[in-house]
Amino acid sequence: MTTGVELLMKCVNIPETNDSVELYILDSAGKETLVEGCEKMWGEPSLLCLVFDLTNEQSLANCTYWMERVRAHCKGLHVPGVLVGNKSDLSIRREVQASVAKEWAQSQGLEYHETSAKEMDNCDAPLLSLAQAFYSFYQERREAIQNLSP
Repeated sequence: MTTGVELLMKCVNIPETNDSVELYILDSAGKETLVEGCEKMWGEPSLLCLVFDLTNEQSLANCTYWMERVRAHCKGLHVPGVLVGNKSDLSIRREVQASVAKEWAQSQGLEYHETSAKEMDNCDAPLLSLAQAFYSFYQERREAIQNLSP
């Protein structure tokens, strides 16, 4: 569990290619006291990963606030990303249904994934999704630049 701010790097191999994407992840634990400092470290984010607690309905509601902060910071630019419902192993305590979270994610232009960090279940799927989104964007930009050449 993150209590402050952590900067992590995760290398993700892109399936069916020899390529990989290095994801630099700024994990801020969603604490209000860290907002200003985190926004300074965001720079120009290429991707977004919002994680909420499936056993806490308010946790999903807080994602709206974070999306507003990201949109304001990015001045309207679309930032592809994922919404991740964590603690899927605690099904008895679950407060957020998958259909509700998925609908919210889609309304924000995000893909939806559920994970259990405790059980290490499905933890790679959101990162692979992010890496593939970045890889596709990179390939599109690369082609556009190559098409500019005489």
